[in-house]
Amino acid sequence: MVELAPTTSRRALLGALTKAPAAAVFVPHILSQSEAMLSTLCDSYGDEPVKLARSKAGRSLSRERYQRAEEFFPREGPITPAGWSDFLYTAGISVQLGLSAHLLDVGFPDVWCARYIGLRIAKSLAYANATGFNHECPHMARLALVLTPYWKWNRPRQFGEAQPDDGGFAPDEVRMLLRALLDHAQRVTGHKSPRSPNRRQVDSGRSA
Repeated sequence: MVELAPTTSRRALLGALTKAPAAAVFVPHILSQSEAMLSTLCDSYGDEPVKLARSKAGRSLSRERYQRAEEFFPREGPITPAGWSDFLYTAGISVQLGLSAHLLDVGFPDVWCARYIGLRIAKSLAYANATGFNHECPHMARLALVLTPYWKWNRPRQFGEAQPDDGGFAPDEVRMLLRALLDHAQRVTGHKSPRSPNRRQVDSGRSA
């Protein structure tokens, strides 16, 4: 596991990005901590170094990703054991879209994310937390590993091939963890939260 310095405040990160010249997003002595954390992650994963540059287009795409994350939130199920894989696959899509909303909002290029993060949720969570997302939930971190890469839960299995390890998670636990992550993504990005029967259902389950 990569050892990182304390996570960067999202407010400080965005404030520095707003003040930074367009040609030099990471300004020495302003974003040195965030830059160091990103450099550590990139080196660990063997990824091309990335510089953050916020834009209206990125903000718009971030909003779209958040809304899509809410749409993919698994409302019900799985009704049958066979539906467990579909449930986890859908949950994986929702998680990744929610994390993408943060990454795009703080200035990660979408092309870079597609190339170096792809469908690897644990990696997406690591980059998000290194840039002010600060969702340090150990249970979500473990679920992220179970869902990485989330395409594995949608792959046909033949000749008695075993399912991937689901980590012992139950459907309600997955929904609760995903709900917490999407709520956090909504708070940190400031995107409008769509009114959803699904949201009310989960919230009522918490208070039951």
